[in-house]
Amino acid sequence: MRNSKGSRGLNLGTGLFVLLGFAALFFLTTQTTSRGISLESPPHYTVTAKFDNIGDLKVGAPVSIAGVEIGRVTRIDFDSRDYKAMVTMQLNDKYNQIPSDSDASIYTQGLLGGKFIGLTAGGSETYLKNNDQIDFTQSAFVLENLIGQLLANFSKGSTGGASDAAPSDAAAAPAASAAPAAKAAPAAKEKTK
Repeated sequence: MRNSKGSRGLNLGTGLFVLLGFAALFFLTTQTTSRGISLESPPHYTVTAKFDNIGDLKVGAPVSIAGVEIGRVTRIDFDSRDYKAMVTMQLNDKYNQIPSDSDASIYTQGLLGGKFIGLTAGGSETYLKNNDQIDFTQSAFVLENLIGQLLANFSKGSTGGASDAAPSDAAAAPAASAAPAAKAAPAAKEKTK
């Protein structure tokens, strides 16, 4: 008898722990997406933009202007004619006065955070509408490319050493000696007049 009461308590505790885990997971899901869970979509319009490199931009990434989220990335495709990434965004209909010459840039949330698209308003009197394309874009900043370039430049500088400095000094020397001679020639001409 005593054994069955102990196992019943253990089963109840385990079940309660699992249920609490699912509740915590549900809570975290609704908090980290910053969208919550909604069954209906607000009215929206769709715009596209082409980028040379989108980095690790994902479907569902936020689209913002002046720090205010105005939409989401809904699709990412490859345009085989232009060899660019085509990003489709759904913007909330209440933000329907974004100038048509606005530009889209891909930014990183924090140092190692996810990517998002930031729009910067242009000055046009016409506004983006459904199925328009944003023509001015700035691709993602890819940290790996920067590190690769930095290492390549660093390795060039360390292997060249003093031999690289000598030719540049030698090339500068004739130019420096030619400058006083050029100044002296007009002075000589003025004296002869």
